[in-house]
Amino acid sequence: MYMDQYFTEMKKVLTKIEDTQKENILKAADTIVNSLVKDGMWHIIDTGHMLMHECIGRTGGMMALRPIKVDCEVNNPTRFRSRQGKQKVTYDTVEGFPQFVLGQANIREGDVLIIGSVSGYNKMPVELALEARRMGIKTIALTSVQYSERLTSKHPSKLRLFEATDIVLDNCSNFSDTLVDVPELNKRICPSSGIGAAYIMWALQSAVVEKLIEKGLNPSVYISNHMPNAGILNDESWKNYEKNGY
Repeated sequence: MYMDQYFTEMKKVLTKIEDTQKENILKAADTIVNSLVKDGMWHIIDTGHMLMHECIGRTGGMMALRPIKVDCEVNNPTRFRSRQGKQKVTYDTVEGFPQFVLGQANIREGDVLIIGSVSGYNKMPVELALEARRMGIKTIALTSVQYSERLTSKHPSKLRLFEATDIVLDNCSNFSDTLVDVPELNKRICPSSGIGAAYIMWALQSAVVEKLIEKGLNPSVYISNHMPNAGILNDESWKNYEKNGY
């Protein structure tokens, strides 16, 4: 069954993450803790598929992990007409857009920025990394190294995200980011990168929490809104985060 193939292959990816990424996860945790205890902030921006939803505001998650959300929308309701030959404009094609994003964000020297991109070869994530490093911000890539190595960078530097950051966390997905062959479709299905990235991020958060506790500090974490006194307890934790930065 395709489902059984998926279960088998996804477990292999998670095992590979455990076998190959622990050292860099702990290195990233040290970098984050060193920033937080010195009044720095921990940010994440994801040009991929799920981290801005999975890792922010979840029960058991750290309040110190803050998203950089980018929302740029143009509304022009008109009657239909063909757009053939008209080039689609994306963030990656807007000159100076990464600098604009970092300029608008509450981010500064000494902070830590996680940049998520599975392929890691587009202009936006690479330029975000390079600009952040120019600003004195520690950068962490969450990407697929195997996938990215097979692609040619679209950034003028020809760097890919894993080559442009201080630390690399590899979600260990393959070149196609799919796990199951479907001969009837002549295609593969079931990506691994989302679950792999979430697996890494929760491992990273656990390491950050542990390292802060070892320093005698009290990191702020969310509890489920369905738990007794959740509103009161989460408010108290948020006040602790606002005061201490962790």
